[in-house]
Amino acid sequence: MLRALQLHPPGTSDIPHKALVAQRLSQCLSPALPAGVHQEALKVYTYIFSLIGKDGLGRDLPYYLPGLSPVLAFASLLVKPPLLSLFDTFIVALDPADLRPALKGILLSLLPGLEEESSEEFERTHEILQRLRTAIASKSKEVHNASGDAFFWQCLFLASITSTSRRQGLLAYMQRHLPRLGRTTISSNPTDEGSEDYKPQPTHEIEAVTSPEPGLLIRCFAAGLCDDQLLVQRGFLDLLVTHLPLDSEVLRSKVPPEDHVRLVTAAVSVVARREMSLNRRLWTWFLGPIELSGEKKGASAASILGDRRDRAQGRQVRYFKQYGLNLLVQGILNMLENDAAAPAEKARPFRISLALMDQWEIGGFVVPKIFLSALKSVWRYHKAAPTSAAFDEVLRSASVFFDGVESGLIWDEISNELLQATEMQVLDPTTFEQNLALAFFIVKYFNLQEEEMLTRHIPLLVLSLLLKSISVAGSQMAILQEHLVDQMLDLTGKLLDMVPGRAFNSQKPKPASSSKDTIAELDLDNERFLGGMKTYYAEEREHSQLDNSTIDNTFVARLIMQNIVQSVMQQLRFDKPAGRFFEAEISILEKLLRRTSVVNIPDVTEILSNVEQASQRFTSKTDVAIPFRDVTTILSLLETLHIALSTTSWLENHHLRPILSSILAGLWPHLSPSSSKSNVEAVRCVWRIQSLSLDKTLVESCIVALMVEDKQDSEGQTLGTESARRFATLWSHSNSSNAVHGRRSSVVPATPKAASTVAKEDNEHILARPLLFLLDSLQDTKTDIFIFISGWLQSPANVQVILAFLQRMLQSSWLIQQETTGMSSQIIETEDDSIDLDEYIYYLQTLSNLMEYSPREFWPSLLGQMNERDVEHGPMAMDSHPRSSSTEPINRSGAVTNQVSLTRICLKVLGKGFDTRISGLANVSRSKQITVSLLQEIILRSTSLDEIEHEVEPLIIAALSTSIREADLPLQVTLMNLISTWLRRRLSDKTKILGAGHRRILSGDYGSHRTSSIERPKQDELPVMPAIPPSSLLDCVLEGLGSGASQPVLHHWIRFLAFCLPYYDPIIFQILMPLAERFAKTIGSLFEDLRLSFQQKDRQNTAALAPNNTIIELLNGIEQLLAHAHNRLTEDEVTQNSTKAPEQAQGFFGNMVSGVFASDGHKSRSATANNRLTVILCFKDAVKLCLRIWSWGADSSENLFHDPAVSGSFNHTSLRLRNRARRVLENLFAAESLECLETVIEAWFGTRKLNKPGLSSSVVLNLLHVLDGSRPRNTIPAIFNALYSRTTPNALDPDRKSTLASELLDTNLARFLVEYTRSLEDDAMDEIWSDCIVFLKDILSNPLPHRQSLPKLLEFTALLGTKIDNTNFGENRKRRRELSDLFLRQLTATFTIKPLNFNTESSSARNQKPPDGSSPANHTYHEPADDDVVSVLAAIVPNITRFLVDSDRITTACGTVSAQVIVPTLRSKSFPQNVTLAFLDMLTALTRIPEASKTWRKDVADAFNDSRLFCHHSHWLAGLRWLPLIRQWIVLDKDRMDDLVSRLPSPTAAGIMFGVGASSARLEADRKAQVNLRRVATLLLAATGNSFVENIGAIQEKIADLLTATAASSPSSAIRAEVYMVLRALVLKILPVHLALLWPLITKELQEAISSLYAGRTRDKYNMHCIVHACKLLDVLVLIAPEDFQMSQWLFITDTIDAVYRPQDFEARALVDELAEDLDASAGTPQSATMPTHGGQVGDRKPLLTTEVLRGIPNEEILDRAIRPFLRQLSIAAFEGTYSMTGFDWQAAYDDLLLDIFDEETLV
Repeated sequence: MLRALQLHPPGTSDIPHKALVAQRLSQCLSPALPAGVHQEALKVYTYIFSLIGKDGLGRDLPYYLPGLSPVLAFASLLVKPPLLSLFDTFIVALDPADLRPALKGILLSLLPGLEEESSEEFERTHEILQRLRTAIASKSKEVHNASGDAFFWQCLFLASITSTSRRQGLLAYMQRHLPRLGRTTISSNPTDEGSEDYKPQPTHEIEAVTSPEPGLLIRCFAAGLCDDQLLVQRGFLDLLVTHLPLDSEVLRSKVPPEDHVRLVTAAVSVVARREMSLNRRLWTWFLGPIELSGEKKGASAASILGDRRDRAQGRQVRYFKQYGLNLLVQGILNMLENDAAAPAEKARPFRISLALMDQWEIGGFVVPKIFLSALKSVWRYHKAAPTSAAFDEVLRSASVFFDGVESGLIWDEISNELLQATEMQVLDPTTFEQNLALAFFIVKYFNLQEEEMLTRHIPLLVLSLLLKSISVAGSQMAILQEHLVDQMLDLTGKLLDMVPGRAFNSQKPKPASSSKDTIAELDLDNERFLGGMKTYYAEEREHSQLDNSTIDNTFVARLIMQNIVQSVMQQLRFDKPAGRFFEAEISILEKLLRRTSVVNIPDVTEILSNVEQASQRFTSKTDVAIPFRDVTTILSLLETLHIALSTTSWLENHHLRPILSSILAGLWPHLSPSSSKSNVEAVRCVWRIQSLSLDKTLVESCIVALMVEDKQDSEGQTLGTESARRFATLWSHSNSSNAVHGRRSSVVPATPKAASTVAKEDNEHILARPLLFLLDSLQDTKTDIFIFISGWLQSPANVQVILAFLQRMLQSSWLIQQETTGMSSQIIETEDDSIDLDEYIYYLQTLSNLMEYSPREFWPSLLGQMNERDVEHGPMAMDSHPRSSSTEPINRSGAVTNQVSLTRICLKVLGKGFDTRISGLANVSRSKQITVSLLQEIILRSTSLDEIEHEVEPLIIAALSTSIREADLPLQVTLMNLISTWLRRRLSDKTKILGAGHRRILSGDYGSHRTSSIERPKQDELPVMPAIPPSSLLDCVLEGLGSGASQPVLHHWIRFLAFCLPYYDPIIFQILMPLAERFAKTIGSLFEDLRLSFQQKDRQNTAALAPNNTIIELLNGIEQLLAHAHNRLTEDEVTQNSTKAPEQAQGFFGNMVSGVFASDGHKSRSATANNRLTVILCFKDAVKLCLRIWSWGADSSENLFHDPAVSGSFNHTSLRLRNRARRVLENLFAAESLECLETVIEAWFGTRKLNKPGLSSSVVLNLLHVLDGSRPRNTIPAIFNALYSRTTPNALDPDRKSTLASELLDTNLARFLVEYTRSLEDDAMDEIWSDCIVFLKDILSNPLPHRQSLPKLLEFTALLGTKIDNTNFGENRKRRRELSDLFLRQLTATFTIKPLNFNTESSSARNQKPPDGSSPANHTYHEPADDDVVSVLAAIVPNITRFLVDSDRITTACGTVSAQVIVPTLRSKSFPQNVTLAFLDMLTALTRIPEASKTWRKDVADAFNDSRLFCHHSHWLAGLRWLPLIRQWIVLDKDRMDDLVSRLPSPTAAGIMFGVGASSARLEADRKAQVNLRRVATLLLAATGNSFVENIGAIQEKIADLLTATAASSPSSAIRAEVYMVLRALVLKILPVHLALLWPLITKELQEAISSLYAGRTRDKYNMHCIVHACKLLDVLVLIAPEDFQMSQWLFITDTIDAVYRPQDFEARALVDELAEDLDASAGTPQSATMPTHGGQVGDRKPLLTTEVLRGIPNEEILDRAIRPFLRQLSIAAFEGTYSMTGFDWQAAYDDLLLDIFDEETLV
């Protein structure tokens, strides 16, 4: 080249093809070439520069300088001298106007020569820079009329900010020439700002480094201080100390405060390295220089040194406080407030603050100012942290910092924050609440266990908070912010919990006047104490204490106790002892008493007097019950006072008994079943009262008195029904089921003290007398209380306990003792012993009442044969009337007429309507009850009533209906007994009814299927069809069951229905639906009301009876109803099939069917089938209802109650209902396992589709695991039967078929089978293995009917294999081999029966394609269909190696998957639209299987080589799945890049020069080249790091070759856009050091591409699409700013201060700026505002020109609406990005390139 240039014509100085010549010369200066080549290239440069002269070089500098710029950084010793000579001779000598645009690039080129001061080139480089500085300053004039040096320094600072590798050389230059910006001399008084030597004189050097933008100087230092190199940080710290001290006038006057803070923040960040050399320099900068003058003459050396040290420390402290403290604090606060930072950055300020504490002169002033903000920062991050691990990382650093802070400072800040917040809560309650939350956070997460904290600071804070909370609570503020006051007391309690007892038990001298403390004597000035608290911590370092005396914790405890007692007494006086505030005070008082034995409660008697007055309102007669919290609060106060007093003093106090009596009166309404929300807690309180009284008769007498007083509207009764219910609640929660021995224990343990005090005999004294008082009401059978007690006695547990108690009473009586000793009966008749006789009779009468009104429970209990079941777990069977079994024959002579007459009179009375306003409702009811009783006796004892039989029935049924409407409960019961007796008598001659009256619910053999609970009768013993009762009776039953007023007698209605059901046998299936619907509707309504009552605090139950008891009764009823209907259905089926041959007995679920099944019988079963369907539908409703009840409390999302005070009642109620529902479900499953299981499966699918609250899919699965009849060995075969019922029903035995009442498909069942099996424990495989193997073999023998469910069954097989691999059961190699063979056969059958290409379109339709522009990560993917074999395989393939025993089977399976799924998908016409996430997941899983390596590599290669892959549809899958797959592929096949590069053709002339063929051939070549280039870019993006560094040379050569393409070549210049994509991929993925060969090429190509936009330029080689991608390439380069590109960046944009501060005569030299002005001038209009400006970006910098910006812009408008705004903004955006010192968003550039690669619209 040199010889060719030397032959130029004389007189000609132009270089032909100078752009190409410059490119080749720059390529010759590649670091990969030897130094000799570099030397020869420099000779050519020298000749060219000499030839073209100064003016020519100034004009052509953009061509030649980029090649020379990077050379000095890697030049050898032989190359550096000629290179520096070249710069010195030619470049520096250029006109300053030519040097100004390229100054930053020239500086970056020369700074490497200053890195080593001992090198030979250092001085010469330094001289060149000085000459350059002089040249720039000679003619340059800044906008602010400053020296021309300013432009040089500004460019130097920019170079330091953007280029990390040049900072070492920059430091060397700045150390020599940076002007000192501090004071000229050091004053002994840094605050003496009036002295002349304080402010440095303004000089042109200072103006040069600070104008026009002083922020660049600050950012230069900030960037250097944050450098990764230790030497660079040390050098900049030295510069700070020597040239830019803290007290510099420049920093204080010219630098904005935020920049000043930025500098200090950057400087202090060096302490995070824990390097002493850095810290020492930092301390010097913060504390200022040490003054060495001012020593006293004649003083000793030691005194001089000490005096010097003291004065220096004092001066340094003043210096730092004046100049650095506020800045440093603000900088750390800024770091703390950055909540969006990464965990490491968030923890950084804590590590810095911890390091600052090593230097007390700094940390001692900084930490107090940032301590609280630091804690708030951690607290905020706790809520905003992306993961718990991120928060833990920050918390660790914060905890270390917290532990390093002095405890006095910690509690000073916390107490000030809390106490100040209480003063401003009315103005800003949000701040108050946040401060409280912060305090709770500190207590929870930080270490507060230091001895000084526990014994000194926390007690003081407890007292302060208590005083403030009491003050606030007593003001009007408490009404508005009551919850905040409660939180403050909660915090006080938590802090007090941490204080050990020794803290308050310090024995210190006590003033003589305090020998006996009273409230008046302890009444100190609280405000004075709070005022002293504010100064206490400030004076702590001087060892000053409160009131100039040592703080005694005993004194603190006395103050706490005094203020609590005063507050409590005040609230008691004002009759408001309730709320969280009062409870918290009592809790604090109790905790304090338990921690100190020195301080006692003053004036306990006065307190008890006030408590007595406050508790008197509990005994007032009001309709509204006293709030439960009021009662428990007073009780808690008494327990607290009990702690403070001795037992003797406690018992002698006369206030105690009336207080406890009043509390019991307040608790009494809360024992009502209607208030079940707090029943458990109320019972606990009763036993707590007993423990406080220590009087065995107090609670007993109070309960009896309350029972007598609480009669309500019970006229003529000694006891009210409501009182009985309340006592029953107390009884049920106080007694265990072990009633035989008379032992009682609390169901929910009471307080520890109560548990240890109340003994067994105490329980009897509390409950015995009220119980006997309750049983006395049985003697009057015509009252409401009798109805309740008779029903209550049906409980086996109650009867056991009562019977045991009565037996003990009888055995302990004097009469029994006399009889056992053989004494005569005369002793019994004496007058003195009459009381014993009466007692004996009384007990006998009570026993007789039990025998009469609880016969079923009485006799088993008496004989010791009680069934081991609870009444809630089984239905209550109803015997015939107890008197019917003992009825004696009646004499009929003359009795018929009288009986008929009397019966008619009774019937008239029943049928007559009474005016209750005149007669009274009670009298009417009583008269009717007597009438009914008489009528019942007549019917029982009479022999015949044929004459009036037609009159009796309608009248008594009508009377029952009337009693329901009038809510006459006693009459309802007697009428039901009468009707039962009448039906039994009327139908006794027509049919034979079983003696029990009904059959035990579902009590048949749980192991047999559809077996009745009774034995099958013989044919000749079948009863005659009975007469059917009238329909009006059924209407009454329905009305009674649904009436809310009839709930107290609901158990009677249930028994009555059970009695009547046998008489409705002929039409049982017709009446089953209405009855079941009424049960379900009533249960659902009651359950919803009960559920809402616990969810809503203020909601009360509206039911007349306890809702949980009512629901249990209704569940008993529907269970009996379904049991009877099912038994009748079973009898009908047995009768119909009696002629068939006997079959082998089967279980409910049965053993698994074999491959061959017998065909169904030919007899028609249409009527029976209809009846079965009716029963099954009712079963389904019952199962759904029980599922709803079971889910209550089972799922955490359903536990929405917010009142923790009733958690015990909630747990008790929900547990009872759930257990009862579970037992019902177990019985239903025992009767119809298959149908019930299908209902459960249907509900499971409903929860997944509708996402129902309270019933999640996991709850349904958990239910199946806990049911006794749903063990896996039963459930799995039942699911198989359900599958067969829908695929091959004829293969099943009739007893195994499903009625198909559930809308389930075979695919749904297969899916549930998979999920259920997945939920099983691995050990359960042993019991279901044989059934599963038989099932799978049967499926494979005839797979066609199961074609839809085969994919899910394949997943089921794989799941079996995975589970047996986790157990010892899987160690049996034979079984594993058997399962492997079945899996392979099933896999083959799946694709044979249902090939993938049959559902290609459906898979494509189901493909989850996100909308345009949406992020794949934010897209919601729908659940795949059950028959989606691809999704199934995606779940199977990852575990395939676990259950296929050898590599051959694994290879076979992988080959089948590849051949049947992967290959058809990839070769489908709809590819890649048919590719789903599941498909790519499956393919990814195959890549992890070694045996499938050859298979998947070929498949991925085929997909990658398919040009259809590069479409918009594949873009959203590329980042998620395709690129990871390709990355794995190229790791194993590293020659892919070479292969792709070799496919790229070189541009040549078209083969056919003329005609249509030339254009077609060119387009085909263009498309192939485009696709291959996109493949290259995809491989680059998919690879990790610098994987293709060795291929850079080949890629560079091919790119250079392709860039020579023209519009007429093949391929044409249309492929340039793809070339730019490859270049963008290289810039994003390859380190810049490896791209040295490409920079000349990139620079030249970008210049030519962008220059083509000039007006008048032809665009044959560059169409608009290519120009857009060239602009995108430039945008990415400016965004990332590689250091090699920065030296050429000035060619395209203005990268100096001129981008913002333009001189008056500024002329754009940068290509982009010049072109923007030209385009604006050509258009004649200002720039379009279509494209978003760079100022709208938040956070990291993102590309300006993206596909999102270009979307929707027509091609002809792109120049005006996108390119012009981009060109105009690029230089300013680059400068502002540098100035902001923010990073760039690499992912945004990556995603935009990916979107361009997979955009098929841009392919030719």
